[in-house]
Amino acid sequence: MSTITTHILDTSIGRPASGVTLILAKAGGGGWHTVGRGTTDLDGRCKTLVKGNARLKRGVYRLTFGVASYYRRTRQHAFYPSISIVFQIRDSRHHHVPLLLSPFGYSTYRGS
Repeated sequence: MSTITTHILDTSIGRPASGVTLILAKAGGGGWHTVGRGTTDLDGRCKTLVKGNARLKRGVYRLTFGVASYYRRTRQHAFYPSISIVFQIRDSRHHHVPLLLSPFGYSTYRGS
C-alpha cells in the first residue's frame, strides 16, 4: 500500500499554482475509477487528495490537473486546459507526482 502527494509550480511566474482541481483515478475493469479529489492550497500542494490519507494499492493511476480555471483566474492564455499524468504504483513507498507548469508546456517527475 502506497501514499501519494502532488505539488504544482507555475514556472512562468515562479509561484505555486493554487486553486487547481485534481482528480486521482485508478485503472480497472476496462475504465478509470475515481479514488480521490482535491484542490491545491496556497502553496500549490494538495494534502487531501485521498480521504483520510488512505493507502493506495498497486496498479495504474491517472492524476488529472484541471488547469483551465487556474489560467482564467490568473488571466493567462494557455494551450492545455487539462493535464493528465498516468503512472504505475508497484511498491508501498510514498509517491510524489509534482507538476511544473507553464502556459504552453509542462513537466513532471517522480519526486520524493
